Amino acid sequence: MNARTGFLARRPEVLQSTNLRALAGPILICMILGMMILPLPPFLLDLLFTFNIALSVMVLLVSMYTMKPLDFAAFPSVLLFSTLLRLSLNVASTRIVLLEGHTGPAAAGKVIESFGHFLVGGNFAVGIVVFVILMVINFMVITKGAGRIAEVAARFTLDAMPGKQMAIDADLNAGLINEEAARKRRSEIAQEAEFYGSMDGASKFVRGDAIAGLIIMAVNIIGGLIVGVAQHGLDFATAGKTYTLLTIGDGLVAQIPSLVISTAAGVIVSRVATNEDIGTQLTSQLFTNPRVLMITGTIIVMMGLIPNMPHFAFLLLGAGSIQLGRVMKKSAEAKKASAVLVDTAPTALAPAENAEASWDDVVLIDTLGLEVGYRLIPLVDKNTDGELLKRIKSIRKKFAQEIGFLPPVIHIRDNLELRPNAYRITLKGVEVGTGEAYPGQWLAINPGQVSAVLPGTPTADPAFGLPAIWIDTNLREQAQVYGYTVVDSSTVVATHLNHLVVTHASELLGRREVQALMERVQKDTPSLVEDLVPKVLPVTTLQKVLQNLLEEGVPIRDMRTIMEALAEHAGRVTDAHELTAAVRIALGRAITQQWFPGNGDMQVMGLDANLERVLSQTLTSGPNPGLEPGLAHTLLTQTENAMARQQGLGLAPVLLVQHALRPMLSRFLRRSLPQLKVLSYAEVPDTRNVKVVNVVGGG
Repeated sequence: MNARTGFLARRPEVLQSTNLRALAGPILICMILGMMILPLPPFLLDLLFTFNIALSVMVLLVSMYTMKPLDFAAFPSVLLFSTLLRLSLNVASTRIVLLEGHTGPAAAGKVIESFGHFLVGGNFAVGIVVFVILMVINFMVITKGAGRIAEVAARFTLDAMPGKQMAIDADLNAGLINEEAARKRRSEIAQEAEFYGSMDGASKFVRGDAIAGLIIMAVNIIGGLIVGVAQHGLDFATAGKTYTLLTIGDGLVAQIPSLVISTAAGVIVSRVATNEDIGTQLTSQLFTNPRVLMITGTIIVMMGLIPNMPHFAFLLLGAGSIQLGRVMKKSAEAKKASAVLVDTAPTALAPAENAEASWDDVVLIDTLGLEVGYRLIPLVDKNTDGELLKRIKSIRKKFAQEIGFLPPVIHIRDNLELRPNAYRITLKGVEVGTGEAYPGQWLAINPGQVSAVLPGTPTADPAFGLPAIWIDTNLREQAQVYGYTVVDSSTVVATHLNHLVVTHASELLGRREVQALMERVQKDTPSLVEDLVPKVLPVTTLQKVLQNLLEEGVPIRDMRTIMEALAEHAGRVTDAHELTAAVRIALGRAITQQWFPGNGDMQVMGLDANLERVLSQTLTSGPNPGLEPGLAHTLLTQTENAMARQQGLGLAPVLLVQHALRPMLSRFLRRSLPQLKVLSYAEVPDTRNVKVVNVVGGG
């Protein structure tokens, strides 16, 4: 209660502070316009010139202590306002110089008088030279260089944006960052491009300010001569000296802050973003190598020994550099010795000093993992925009679109225990696939009808086991002419990974994925989900039904049909396998289309009548029917023969059986013949014609 009361009491102060900050910009603009229009007394001009100098020094220091350019994102606007402030001061000082210059050097205030007399010794010729030199330094060197750096940086930043965005997406898909961090990094990339683009344009203000300074100086001198001689009766020499000194003082007091601001712009755009400010970068990178200091000192000492050279200056600086290098070398050797002592110290007491074990020490196993040897690291390196990262992103997207749920994130890491070109795919910490890939080479896969043999390293396609050869790049076109299927190394790994992900789709569908899938379906049909899960059907049973479908290669994209079928049968059926059979009938048209697109005849395999009768008797023998070993061997052998004949005709390996036999035959045959699909007559739509081409057990 007290904290809330205190917050409410402080709230007006917070709002007042926010309002004052919001008014800072309009007040500054009004002040600048006022200085251009209204005449200012000399004392106020002194304050404003001093404020201009202080502002420029403050901007320079802020630019030097920023860690990266975006830490001072307001710099382009600061550059604009400071330029307008200097020009408005030039207008105000020109007015008072021309109006009151005949009264003496102090007519425009003490600041202009000091810059006109003390800084250039009261000599207007020296003042003009110094002023012109400052203008050349500012215009030709600092401003031009900073503008060019900003222009190139803006161009490179824009060119690099797509790659950076893809790197962020790859990190997000790989689980290295979350959505909030990805959004923040995208915003920083956009802000960086806008910053350098603004700096490229803002540098033109400083260049125009330098040109305007030259014009203002010439106008003030000529105008002062005219006013002094024609209006106030001064002789030409007196008028020339008085107004020239005032003009030089006015120009110097404006151009020195301009030079400081330009330097700040150069510091901002020329530095490389690190975790250190510019001062720390200079000292840590320029004075870290004692050998460099000692060699530099030796060269300076040798130059100091040349006759007629300033011996004291050269010998002093050379000896100082050598001594500093020796001190740094001894310090580095002492640190190295202490590090060796620490490394060789006894570690018997180390376990006693370790913290107690906690749940933070428990590392959960990744659902999907990809481990690569060190030569395959460039394929998955986010800094070099690895090609395999893009393909993994496409794999997850394609899986979600075709199978019906979003698979877990694939965690990628390097494994030095693997061979340099080897990779390993794990599922819940268990290896499910291995292979080798050779970056810079191509894998020529033999689909079975090639016209010649290529030189290379024989191997097998890791995804499907087809014979293949690793070939050099110059043989790629020749391999395609011979009939080979040619793919690069990243495609080899991606294809193998995609095949395993689809094969083990049922194991990837966990409780979290089912819950997310239900939330997605609930957006379209909320009543269907609310009435079924968990009121009638437990989530565990739903998960098992979906896993059964995925095990048999049936996508679960049509969740509406699946949920409606479950809602129809879940009230009287509780077994997940029976519910799966009911769902398959509801999905019959989609299952049939998956293997027999279009509306033509379904050319399938069938069971011999005698074999079908024996299997039906086995099915009714008990609650958990099993096949007698001899019958199981005969069934498997004859199915393999029929499947070979079916594939020899170029037809899909589909076995069509009675609905009651389908679950048992599917589970039995799937272990040895994973390519075989077992359908039931009940799953075939009435509009499709069935033609049994091969019979299992017929011979």
